[in-house]
Amino acid sequence: MAIATRISGGMVVTPEGTAQADVLVGEDGTIAGLVSAAVEVGDVGRVVDATGRLVLPGMVDVHVHTREPGYTHKEDITTTTVQAAVGGVTTIFGMPNLDPPTTNRERLDDVLRQYAEKSLVDYNHNPAATDPDAIDAMAKAGVRAFKIYMVVDTGRTYPHPAGTGMHDHGHLLKMMDTIAPTGKRFIIHPHDQALMDYIEGEYLARGQNTPEAYASAYAAREGVIWDTAIDVVLRLAEASGCPVHIAHMQTRRSIEAVRRAKARGLDVTCEVNHWALFLSTWSDVETLGPYALSYWVPDDARAAVWEGLNDGTIDIISSDHAPHTREEKEIGWTKMWSCHTGTPGIQYYYPLLLDAVVQGKLPLARAVDAAARTPADAFGLGRRKGRLQVGYDADIVIADMDSPWLISNDGVLSRCGWTPYDGRSCRVRIERTLVRGSDVYADGTVVGKPGQGQLALGD
Repeated sequence: MAIATRISGGMVVTPEGTAQADVLVGEDGTIAGLVSAAVEVGDVGRVVDATGRLVLPGMVDVHVHTREPGYTHKEDITTTTVQAAVGGVTTIFGMPNLDPPTTNRERLDDVLRQYAEKSLVDYNHNPAATDPDAIDAMAKAGVRAFKIYMVVDTGRTYPHPAGTGMHDHGHLLKMMDTIAPTGKRFIIHPHDQALMDYIEGEYLARGQNTPEAYASAYAAREGVIWDTAIDVVLRLAEASGCPVHIAHMQTRRSIEAVRRAKARGLDVTCEVNHWALFLSTWSDVETLGPYALSYWVPDDARAAVWEGLNDGTIDIISSDHAPHTREEKEIGWTKMWSCHTGTPGIQYYYPLLLDAVVQGKLPLARAVDAAARTPADAFGLGRRKGRLQVGYDADIVIADMDSPWLISNDGVLSRCGWTPYDGRSCRVRIERTLVRGSDVYADGTVVGKPGQGQLALGD
């Protein structure tokens, strides 16, 4: 096989460990070999020097809000995947809270068509599982998972629009029974709506509608709204045999519940988002207000999250990239329940995670497993993506692990134009990102083109 690219001199992260090697990329966009520098290879198209750099698999981000169609004033597929390329993300899974929400095959086909025209990186999509009669047809379109929100927004209609939510336990079990035969994974945003109605109602009755009040309500009683919902999800998953994936892990009890469920053999995976690790302190809430929310994670809960990520109970990192305009955020200073919650994150999550490796917060192998191998395996892409291994797609990131820089709003590529990490220092810099062997980002420049991405199909 002719070799299109030889990535030479780097420390390569493989399933077997990290070692100095050259990565050979075939003309078909797959990894053709991992060889020592001394091995001569004829007919090489180009050589990329990675001396002194880390060579690792691209991130597989299964939780991304592209906002297209319907909310392109916030973001779109192209701007999302430009950020992905810069941030070392080589595959994204979009979310269904769009307009119209992705609830049937016709809408799904339209979304996939738009990805094919506009994405710089590979992609899939998680349609909303609200209509049992629509599941089979959507499963046959090549999706790897379905999504549901166990929440109804109070005081706003977004980011959880009508058509994407389900919190009745009977309906949830019926949907699990419907999804289970497809073999797809069911992504669930956990939320105990009845408890939340009571808890947030108490705050609003007292006239407390600030970021601090909102943060306190959602973390109230050690995160009871999350814990009870996750307990229900785990029990129904066990009863139905449906593989589930739990979003937004952020409490100690929830992590312990998932740990016990895994020990029983339940097919459950779960994720931690960028804000829970890097943007969830009380100081963040006080200083950034609506720009930090998402959610507040108290210190003891955050310690449990880091512990769960280290020991593998939390399998996966996913960005939950959720951009909103400044206008949609500013209202939150005085009317937080009317504010669109969520934060942009896909451009900076992998660098921040690798920076945490440099700081000794988790091992490199664990970080790469959580970012690449495990999401690929859990979502049925494990024979093509998530590893630097012969025969796999050459989805490759080259990173300088000691090149300090400052995150700033000036470098933000999101349409929203801001990042909650403005002013944050990071030691790790992504220098190059390849998708199936082709550069999409190199030496500070986005070189990928809309339409370069392909649908990431299952094993």
